[in-house]
Amino acid sequence: MMQAKLTFLGTGTSLGVPIVGCSCNVCTSPDSKDKRLRASALVEYGGLRILIDAGPDFRYQMLRQNVCALDAIFLTHNHKDHTGGIDDVRALNYIARQAVAIWCEEPVYKSLKQSYGYIFSDIKYPGAPEVNIHLIDERPFIIYPGHSDKVLDWVHDVGYRYRLADGSLVPTGEPVAIAEKADDAGYSGLCKGLGGDGVEIIPIRGLHDKMPVLGFRFGNIAYITDMSSLPHSELNKLKGLEHVSLNTVSYKPHHSHFSLDEALELAGRIGARNTWLTHLSHTFPRHSEFEEQLALMCLQKGIKNKVRPAWDGLEIVG
Repeated sequence: MMQAKLTFLGTGTSLGVPIVGCSCNVCTSPDSKDKRLRASALVEYGGLRILIDAGPDFRYQMLRQNVCALDAIFLTHNHKDHTGGIDDVRALNYIARQAVAIWCEEPVYKSLKQSYGYIFSDIKYPGAPEVNIHLIDERPFIIYPGHSDKVLDWVHDVGYRYRLADGSLVPTGEPVAIAEKADDAGYSGLCKGLGGDGVEIIPIRGLHDKMPVLGFRFGNIAYITDMSSLPHSELNKLKGLEHVSLNTVSYKPHHSHFSLDEALELAGRIGARNTWLTHLSHTFPRHSEFEEQLALMCLQKGIKNKVRPAWDGLEIVG
């Protein structure tokens, strides 16, 4: 199985930590592990560099991690703390001279068209972001490394155009494609390379309150955020993991996220060697105290594998 590397770019809630105007013990912590940007992750897998979610902190996260190019952006759902940075892909268009590939479900695509109408209009504002949409669902799909052979050329006061082999320039348009599905008839719960350049990605279906959302599995790592329930049928996709991330925002029950007890119960059912909690709010204690608290709670609940709070910049390999 191919090795995957995941870097947590943001591990906070939609408000981040610290929260503007808050002077609580966590928001005033001097520990860098208590400084949490909005939830996002960078995955390196099978020759691909994939961003999961591009929220309002996208620009700073790319600069902080020194990311100069992406093969794809996967969107888990359409809330602004996960899509609010899409406009900043303009920098990647300019540097790489390529449209950015966005992989998402159809409702997310429709929401992007409403929020970012200038990206998808027939006559684009010069300098609007250039994206290619790939529609996915909860079925495994195939993604291929390597950029498109279509090169973006900037035309002054006009915007981006594709330059053809004969030197002529054509409008970029609004390409939308259906992702190529993997043959999962005999699915064993493991991601695999598909020969040549193709790489299989395993989406994980969950609900964010009543909203369908996706997590993703890459090799022995699965990234799950913004869920309040996970169907039992999806657990088969999470067998044999080295690492899994789960979201929790509070000790108390929450309508659209796992409570801490729910996240711990799910961690026990999944059975990954390492569970990393993300989308954390300032209602939890400071990182060091929370880490000790989790160890005690796992001991009391009989959870044998490690459960710890993730932090911005944490790198995991599986």
